Amino acid sequence: MTLFSTLLKQLSIKDFFDMGIVAFMIYQVLKIVKGTRAIQVLLGMVFLAILYFLGINYNLYTVNWILEHFFDYIFIIFIVIFQDQLRAALATVGTGRKMFNFFDRSPVNYDLEEVIKSVTALSKERTGALIVVERKNGLQNYIDTGTVLDAQVHSDLIYSIFQTISPLHDGAIILRAGKILAAGCFLPLSKNIEIDRHFGTRHRAALGISEVSDAIVIIVSEETGKIKLCYNGEFLYCHNENELRVLLKKAWSGKRLDSQTHLTGQGV
Repeated sequence: MTLFSTLLKQLSIKDFFDMGIVAFMIYQVLKIVKGTRAIQVLLGMVFLAILYFLGINYNLYTVNWILEHFFDYIFIIFIVIFQDQLRAALATVGTGRKMFNFFDRSPVNYDLEEVIKSVTALSKERTGALIVVERKNGLQNYIDTGTVLDAQVHSDLIYSIFQTISPLHDGAIILRAGKILAAGCFLPLSKNIEIDRHFGTRHRAALGISEVSDAIVIIVSEETGKIKLCYNGEFLYCHNENELRVLLKKAWSGKRLDSQTHLTGQGV
């Protein structure tokens, strides 16, 4: 107890503030890697740290030499390994809360019913579709890869874009503030090697854009006609029009989606 009291006397408010910032940063890193393969990499690094500690205590000179050089560049290695996670984290800085209102884009209440109507029609005809709804993280770099439309959101327009005879049916359409900004856009493919092997390019692209942004993605399977929502790196089934409406509104408002609707990897 004396040691603890002595330690408290030597610590100032600045030290507690410093430790609080570090603890918050570690917590955010753990939130980012939770549920991804990155957590396995972190566990591997912890194993190397334990090995390094044992090497020092038991004079394992070769192991110590290798690990000393490894940990000399630990920050560079960390950035290279977790570049995707760091990019996603930096993209969300200032958008998760109201503390940076100047950069915050308020949700626009445009008519999602037009989207739902077109998706339902495409699903019945088993016509593949990929629709990205931009939220707070800007998607301009992906918009630039497609054909600029800057048209009002309308179910007939969305429906016609994804018809196989349309020159823009390949790729995704990106929506922002009640407008279809571009069609035929190329999205980043997910690097998640654990994704179901039955998923094609459309699903991998949907997962990829949701991993690097807070966008909401709607997918219509060309093979089965099933509708899926991709949000925050997860797929969710939409068994009917009403369920799609509920999930869209929840995702748009930033609410936590029901984990019971997550895909099990069956019936793609």
